[in-house]
Amino acid sequence: MNTNRLLIGLVIALVIAFLLSSFVYKQFQKASIVKPSTSQPIVVAAVPLQLGTRLDASNVRVIQWPAGQQMAGMFSRVEDVANRAIITPLAENEPVLEAKLSPKEAGAGLSSTIPEGMRALSVAVNEVVGVAGFVIPGTNVDVLVTGRVSSGTRGAGDNITRTILENVKVLAAGQKIEQDREGKPQTVAVITLLVSPDDATKLTMASTQGRIQLALRNTIDTKKNDPPAVLEASLFSGEGAITKPTKTSGKKAVVRPSAPPYVIEVITGNKRENKSFPTSTANPTEH
Repeated sequence: MNTNRLLIGLVIALVIAFLLSSFVYKQFQKASIVKPSTSQPIVVAAVPLQLGTRLDASNVRVIQWPAGQQMAGMFSRVEDVANRAIITPLAENEPVLEAKLSPKEAGAGLSSTIPEGMRALSVAVNEVVGVAGFVIPGTNVDVLVTGRVSSGTRGAGDNITRTILENVKVLAAGQKIEQDREGKPQTVAVITLLVSPDDATKLTMASTQGRIQLALRNTIDTKKNDPPAVLEASLFSGEGAITKPTKTSGKKAVVRPSAPPYVIEVITGNKRENKSFPTSTANPTEH
């Protein structure tokens, strides 16, 4: 009887051991199976990069990126972005995308940041024209010009100020194409603006034949106002200090001069006396 019990216990132990060994074996098999990769390579900036920087192996690198989060225009090899310039600043580890790169043959520096069909034009400025140094790369300005009205036109010989360009992007201040990280003003002698070919001719004429002034505007304010031109005479004529006559129906009131008084000789007994009587004043008439 005891022998049977021992045999039954031994069989049960063997079965349990077999089941446990099978479970451990299956777990090792699952652990040894290589899971498919869930990431992909992507090219990013290795260090902070300024606008116009030419890319190479020293300033970009490849990192792993989640496979399910692809971005349009991403690159997986450094060779695909080598010798191309960026048209926007990049932070460290920021992905390098096609939309952030200049054309392959555009070169580097400021020229690579100019969109096709546009021009970069520099104008001389001082601290006043440059809005106390706050006209820096990346800001937007309006361009005003003051000059003399040419002969043969209305207001000839008078000075006039008009806005010739609105919402123009500043590409560079001096030779800097990056604005100060803290937004500090930069006193420079030259400002470079991004303009169309037609606007380039206007700006050139204004800067050589007149006096230009830049008006700084909020970068999110892109609305064009087209303000009217201002003549010097309208500012300094002094009309505002003179009381203007009350307007009538368009006819001028004319007051006739008063007639001389009537003189009558009055005789009282042997006394004679001259008395004057005023003539009735005529009411003003209109012509």
